[in-house]
Amino acid sequence: MTRSSDRRRPRALSRRQFATGALAAGTLAGLGAPAIAQAAGLRIGLVLPRTGYLAQAGQSCFRAAEIAPALLGEAGVKVEILSADFESNVELARARTEKLINDGAQIMVGCFDSGGTSAMAQVCEQHGIPLVINIGSAPQITEQGYKTVFRNFPTSPQLARNGLALLKDLFAATNTAPKTAVFMHANDTFGQSARAAFDQLVPQLAFPFEVLDRISYDPRAQDLSVEIAKAKATKAELLLVTTRAADAILTVRELVKQRYEPMGVVSPGSPGMYDEQFYKTLGKYADYCITNVPWYDPKSALTGRVAAAFKKQFPSDPFEAHAFNVGFTYEALLVAAMAYKRAGSADPKALLAALRQTDIAEHMMIGGPIGFDEKGQNNRIASAAVQNRERRPTVVLPKAAAEQAPVFPMPGWAQRS
Repeated sequence: MTRSSDRRRPRALSRRQFATGALAAGTLAGLGAPAIAQAAGLRIGLVLPRTGYLAQAGQSCFRAAEIAPALLGEAGVKVEILSADFESNVELARARTEKLINDGAQIMVGCFDSGGTSAMAQVCEQHGIPLVINIGSAPQITEQGYKTVFRNFPTSPQLARNGLALLKDLFAATNTAPKTAVFMHANDTFGQSARAAFDQLVPQLAFPFEVLDRISYDPRAQDLSVEIAKAKATKAELLLVTTRAADAILTVRELVKQRYEPMGVVSPGSPGMYDEQFYKTLGKYADYCITNVPWYDPKSALTGRVAAAFKKQFPSDPFEAHAFNVGFTYEALLVAAMAYKRAGSADPKALLAALRQTDIAEHMMIGGPIGFDEKGQNNRIASAAVQNRERRPTVVLPKAAAEQAPVFPMPGWAQRS
């Protein structure tokens, strides 16, 4: 069952899609109504940015919540999902978390954005309510001694290390290496964490290129012409980026407009360039960008079940374009549900004890079994090089998982078919 305490429904989800998802899980509650506790089962509070500048990602993540109750029910776990929109506003993330806990949420999941996740973590720690992070990489979240926080997502240093290591594999696979690079990133919590990890790791990895500049920008910006002009002026052969969908679109638009053609546009560990919005907006200009990011395992049996449920619920939408957001959000819900199943109770203390014993062998995302260290961090998640090919995110590295060989350097803007 999925219920929402949001004040308005995101425009990207149609009335038919929303109603169908809720009805498939059991019943549809009226929007704005307080959550009613079930007689049995686990009540999961889900906080996501379903409006505001992060809305596309938040709505994508929410699709996992629409298919999860039925899938988890098949695994023998009854769940009710109480959802809230924090509107891409960190302070509202705090308030929405408080409200869902007051409404009866016994465990929390969220919230895509590192700043919002940090706010959620503080509230959950104060209440003694477990928090399972779906997406959020700022390392400080699991470095503050919290006892209630569990993250099934890599930290910024882990993302950067895995992503940058794949860069060297890309150069080796294509027998091509740039001599210079420039790094662009948002100046929010996520972007600054990525910058810190980048600065720490680049000297250690002995790359063949020199980093000529690091350029930051406001993720809410409507124009990146100045920043792209600055990057172009360096004449860097490689553009490294840390983005989300909206600023990734602005970046590529300006690259085309200003006729800046680096050998490649590569993210060492961020969303944006594999999102459906990126493809739909940019068309052929979305192709050949590369994102080194945790990704789903197409050979996993769980991936097959989740993909089938997704395609049934959203027949007009490509699963691949939502798989990152859906995969990590579903896994967070799965972690919560399996903890409840092991604990045999929805009591927060029992759930916390069960979460510390998590060992889930069957999962979606590439890497080892899901489990947490003493800080609540899963350190077993790996990355893949995902290149946009014919408007589809395609694994090109590592070779064992590759669907196609990587293309690098990428074709010029005027050479796209």
